[in-house]
Amino acid sequence: MTRQKTILTGLRVNNELTLGNFLGALLPMVRLANAHSADMHINIFVPDLHSIISEIDGELQQNLVTSLKYYLAAGLKINQNIHFYRQSRVPAHSELCWILNCIATMGELNRMTQYKDKSEGRESVNVGIFDYPVLMAADILLYDAEFVPVGEDQFQHLELTRRLGEKFNKRFGEIFVLPAEPRDQAKFMEVDGGIRIRDLQNPEKKMSKSSAAPNSRIMMNDAPEVAIKKIMSATTDSLAKIQFDMFNQPGISNLLQIEALVNDLPLQEVISTWAGENHYGDLKQKVATSVSTFLTDFQSKLAEIKDETIFELLENGEEYANSIANRKLTEVQQVFHLR
Repeated sequence: MTRQKTILTGLRVNNELTLGNFLGALLPMVRLANAHSADMHINIFVPDLHSIISEIDGELQQNLVTSLKYYLAAGLKINQNIHFYRQSRVPAHSELCWILNCIATMGELNRMTQYKDKSEGRESVNVGIFDYPVLMAADILLYDAEFVPVGEDQFQHLELTRRLGEKFNKRFGEIFVLPAEPRDQAKFMEVDGGIRIRDLQNPEKKMSKSSAAPNSRIMMNDAPEVAIKKIMSATTDSLAKIQFDMFNQPGISNLLQIEALVNDLPLQEVISTWAGENHYGDLKQKVATSVSTFLTDFQSKLAEIKDETIFELLENGEEYANSIANRKLTEVQQVFHLR
């Protein structure tokens, strides 16, 4: 009998999502899940243990419920192969992380770019920030997940997961299925470089919820009229030409990209529509209206989803996740004579 493959994804719930998070990560994942859930397992987990390594904006439990509602509001079609679960409710994640820590080396973790970035200029950082990639490896290897949709900033962690799995298998036998290499992940997800929604005030940077400037980002819980004002105040340029050129005109290009994504249109179609135009105000007004309509529709769908629906999905998903994870953990424990 052929083993059913697994796609695994997780979304940290420290705070509200930006429009960039939604369009660049969550919505593509929903479309991927809907396309493959008939014949693959889709594991959508809340990495709440990852979340506590940094500051949390709001109440963690309510944040995680809201984040899972986002998947449903975005159009995720639930069936028997869609599994929602909380990382903390599957103890095998933590135990496998410890076991993998005994295989990982300090040198491997010291090379992680995200650790270097987050520790730069600080006298000390918590151990969780340093060890985060090993827990991520456990999250993946427990379920034999071959496809793990992540951004480019996580490719290094994915490579570490493969390396730890390879070392383990070489020493103890073929226990772990390794996730596909990053280039094969991108090919499977039909992604070429990923979607990067830019900062509205500084389009040289990506839109970020950590930015100190509120007008630089659109939050998914922004009132539509607030989003309109943010779009209308977006930084553009003085070239007086509407074209898609991320290098020379990142602000205008960002607006064209947003217009395409919120209307589910091919980017080239939007570019062609505006070809030869030079009135930036008209473009801003059109994008502002599109984003307002998009948020109004999304927030209406979100409000209709009850907490009880999410908790029922979590109960079923966590039963499934524990059964799969415990089976894999038992195999690992046996080779260490822990069982």
